[in-house]
Formats: sequence, structure tokens, C-alpha cells
Amino acid sequence: MALFSSSTRQVPTAAAVPRHVAVIMDGNGRWAKKRLMPRFSGHIKGVGIVRKMVRACLERGIEYLTLFAFSSENWRRPEEEVSLLMQLFVRALEQEVDKLDQNGVRLRIIGDLSHFEPRLQELIRAAEKRTAGNSRLQLTIAANYGGRWDIMQAVNAMLQSQPEKRAGWSEADLEPFLSMHFAPEPDLFIRTGGEERISNFLLWQLAYTELYFTGTLWPEFDRSKFDLAIASYQKRERRFGRTSEQLVGEANA
Repeated sequence: MALFSSSTRQVPTAAAVPRHVAVIMDGNGRWAKKRLMPRFSGHIKGVGIVRKMVRACLERGIEYLTLFAFSSENWRRPEEEVSLLMQLFVRALEQEVDKLDQNGVRLRIIGDLSHFEPRLQELIRAAEKRTAGNSRLQLTIAANYGGRWDIMQAVNAMLQSQPEKRAGWSEADLEPFLSMHFAPEPDLFIRTGGEERISNFLLWQLAYTELYFTGTLWPEFDRSKFDLAIASYQKRERRFGRTSEQLVGEANA
């Protein structure tokens, strides 16, 4: 099992192309509303953008893509919309896993899956097993996920597994129990839809991630918009606590 260290303890390698991109796919409902369509039409359109994003990552050599599909707070939405979202999730798993597998994409679903219907849980387990041997792109879908939940469940799991840690523990002790233990921390975080917050997404992992916010609604987030986000990332100076002079010195060494 791969385990990546926190950027607060080690300085990760910064490359021109982000190794790991995390996305909050916001704006589906508003996109539909602007067109006098039901909100669910926007979510259906959004699934098509996920397909394009996966292809774009494969083409650009991005290794990890993590998408926030359904937060633990989204249960507060109207019951009908939540039900339709669950149906869409089932349909996407039924229709997309073959394509992901054929393209060498490994699929993982993170979050508290115990609240989902048995059929959905079964499809998730089957999809993860089907794609487990793939390594071209690691696609992670966060569903019924919250960053605070993730930290709490990790602490509880760690203490259950290692009761002696109750007397004191470190980041290194906790990291194997976090939902994203298998991936490096995101290099680039993108949120579409105009909101400028991280909304309880990957709270532990985003400490040194470059944040990119765009007013583009998710159903309109095409490859050119993705390239703008990457271009913005490439202009950032990733110091991880160091000075600009230190970076220059390291580059010239």
C-alpha cells in the first residue's frame, strides 16, 4: 500500500504539470436553472464533463484526479434531488466502469458509504475491484464525504488499531488512516461555479495546495478552461515555507 507524507513534514517535488488535481464540481443546478431546465438536467450534463476531465488528465499526464461529488452536507438538499443524485450515481457506475477500465483508470470511492443503499454499495465495491490493477490515472470520487469526518474517522481508526497512541501520536501515525492515504496531496485545487471556499473538502490534504477559483459553471468547464487552471498553477511559486532565494539556489545547484 502506497503511503504519501504530508507537505508539512516533507517538501514535495513541484513539477510543471500537477501530479494531483482535486475539484469541487459546482454549478450544475444553476446551469440548468439558467436554461429553464430542472436542476437534475445540470447534474446529468455534469457527468459528461467528468468524462472529458478524465480524458484531459490522461492526455496531460496527470496521475491523480479527485472529485467532490456529494458532501456529507448535501443530504440537506430536497429529498427528491438527493434521490435523483443517488440514481445518477448508480447509473454512472453501471455505464462508465468498463470505459475507465479500458483506459487504465483506477476508481476509488471515499466517504462514509454506510448511508448508501445496498445496491450502490455493491456497485462501488465491484467497480473498485474491477479497476484495482490499473495505474494510468487514479480517479477518486468523494461521496458522502466531509473533511472533518475524515479526520475524525482516521483518529478513531488509529486508536482502535493502536490503543497505545492514546498517550500521544504524530502526523505520521495518523496518515495511514486518512481516506486519501494512497495519494500525494493535491498540487492544484479547482472550484467551479464562482464560490471561493473549500467547503469541508480534503481539509487535511489541502494545507499547501494551490487554489484556483473560477466563475465557470461545471457543465461549461471544458478543456480550455482546465488549461487555464493549469496555466495559473504554473505561474505559482511553491515555496513550502522556504524563501524565493532558496528556490533559486536549489534550481542553480
